[in-house]
Amino acid sequence: MHHMMVVPTWRMPSIWVFLFIVVFAQVSSAFYLPGSYMHTYSNGESIFAKVNSLTSIETELPFSYYSLPYCKPPGGIKKSAENLGELLMGDQIDNSPYRLQMNVNETVYLCTTSRLSEHEVKLLKQRTRDLYQVNMILDNLPAMRYANQNGIKIQWTGFPVGYTPPDGSADYIINHLKFRVLVHEYEGSGVEIIGTEEGLGVISEADKKKASGFEIVGFEVVPCSIKYDPEVMTKHHMYEKISPVNCPAELDKYQIIREQERISFTYEVEFVKSDIRWPSRWDAYLKMEGARVHWFSILNSLMVIFFLAGIVFVIFLRTVRRDLTRYEELDKEAQAQMNEELSGWKLVVGDVFREPNCSTLLCVMVGDGVQITGMAIVTIVFAALGFMSPASRGMLLTGMIVLYLFLGVASGYVSVRLWRTMKGTSEGWRSISWYAACFFPGIAFIILTALNFILWGSKSTGAIPISLYFELLFLWFCISVPLTLTGGYLGTRAAAIEYPVRTNQIPREIPARKYPSWLLVLGAGTLPFGTLFIELFFILSSIWLGRFYYVFGFLLVVLLLLVIVCAEVSVVLTYMHLCVEDWRWWWKAFFASGSVALYVFLYSINYLVFDLQSLSGPVSAFLYLGYSLLMAIAIMLSTGTIGFLTSFYFVHYLFSSVKID
Repeated sequence: MHHMMVVPTWRMPSIWVFLFIVVFAQVSSAFYLPGSYMHTYSNGESIFAKVNSLTSIETELPFSYYSLPYCKPPGGIKKSAENLGELLMGDQIDNSPYRLQMNVNETVYLCTTSRLSEHEVKLLKQRTRDLYQVNMILDNLPAMRYANQNGIKIQWTGFPVGYTPPDGSADYIINHLKFRVLVHEYEGSGVEIIGTEEGLGVISEADKKKASGFEIVGFEVVPCSIKYDPEVMTKHHMYEKISPVNCPAELDKYQIIREQERISFTYEVEFVKSDIRWPSRWDAYLKMEGARVHWFSILNSLMVIFFLAGIVFVIFLRTVRRDLTRYEELDKEAQAQMNEELSGWKLVVGDVFREPNCSTLLCVMVGDGVQITGMAIVTIVFAALGFMSPASRGMLLTGMIVLYLFLGVASGYVSVRLWRTMKGTSEGWRSISWYAACFFPGIAFIILTALNFILWGSKSTGAIPISLYFELLFLWFCISVPLTLTGGYLGTRAAAIEYPVRTNQIPREIPARKYPSWLLVLGAGTLPFGTLFIELFFILSSIWLGRFYYVFGFLLVVLLLLVIVCAEVSVVLTYMHLCVEDWRWWWKAFFASGSVALYVFLYSINYLVFDLQSLSGPVSAFLYLGYSLLMAIAIMLSTGTIGFLTSFYFVHYLFSSVKID
């Protein structure tokens, strides 16, 4: 019986090996190299378009494409493989019946629906009135639609489910699509290198014939509503060629949405040769509207903030240097006399390192702030260098989650080391590590669960499936928590930070103030917000208005500037509090820069009221506010941590620079 109890040693870490492989796959796919997945097609080769979830800026609730009575593919509906980021964002990519044959211009019949039921009509009308868009993808490129408004060419991705005239008398369905596919001819002969700078590959002589073909570099769509005679159309078979049709201009020739109607779906394809090369095919999608305004606004913001920060920094340096110089030039008797006569930061020497209230919470919040800040910086650096392309849907979010998990080591280390510094002992480090591992993820989990119940109730594809819940819990407790505990253990082994002065047993009385110090702390958040708010507008627009955000170079500059301003603001506020003999600087240093989150949340509400006027219904508003609150909490932890750690270093340096008997 004894030999049955023996467990082979090589099997013990097998779970962790499997875990590592899964996470490594997520990481490697998150850092997408543009151009490395180039696909060439030969003449006549069939390419099937895919469909993503139906989306709308009116409700922000994504729904499945096949929740509406559209034609289904002959082989049945098949979901494409989805990554963690896609699932969390509510993307649901399915195959579609739209078949395009390379370089074959044709008009094709697809199918005719059965008579529309009352429920289907109600659903189609509701999706049309809520401005829902069909998001179609061909060779990983979203369908793009152009329109002229007041002489300005505007571009969208996707096309509407239907059309409602201004008088609102009836609703019409989009049932005919004109596809315009831009292709770049790729000659195999005489070419030895393929791909882009990020993904190079040498072609041998034998492979040259294989390599020649066509690359898809653009996918445009013109949607139409055409009233067909269902009796005539049902005589056709799927993919049967029909005579070309023109989009009608009169409403009576549109396909109306009403009960007992049978809707026929058709499409036509036109292939156009293009000089656009594969690495540049996403350029049209990444052009942001008002680009010049964006550039000048950011530049103006950077100049103003640098100017303000420079003034603050110069004044601050001169003040502190003057105080230190005067203090060190005096002899001991004069110093004692000066201590009696003068007020200021020298008088709080016995209280400045007194343990703050709620010290456990402060340690945990600073640890989580380090984790979030590290994740943000690394993600934005990789994105700015071009490693995270919008061509890889959901990979930016996947990369952020994976980085957050692994940076649990930093969270545990900082939390426990700060705890040891305050308490002078490592006792209780496991509890601190557990709190750090569960604080921010716990808040995020509660908010997302509440929002998920709303999405489930609305039958939206944005709802996180129950299987993903278990996957996220698995990642949280099997990767993040052990790594945070490991970081906490390393924090107990690191050299302790020694205070330069002793703390008195009896706390010093703080002089009365004319106004609450928290007003100054809250007001300090306006300066970091000044660096952030312009970029915040573009980020919110990309998230809620369905635009692509890809100016990560700007975002990186703004982030670095934000770090500098948060550090300076917090240090100046800490110095001002110490100068009026207020030694309770710990939490005030955290919230001096962390209060920027309050302004971010208020700005989000302002954006909801004035820029998202199309957003309809309490459900959509509640979802928006829930996600905005989560973003504001993450910003508070991150900016507060930057300010606190800088202030802690400043106070430590200031009091270690002064000779005190």
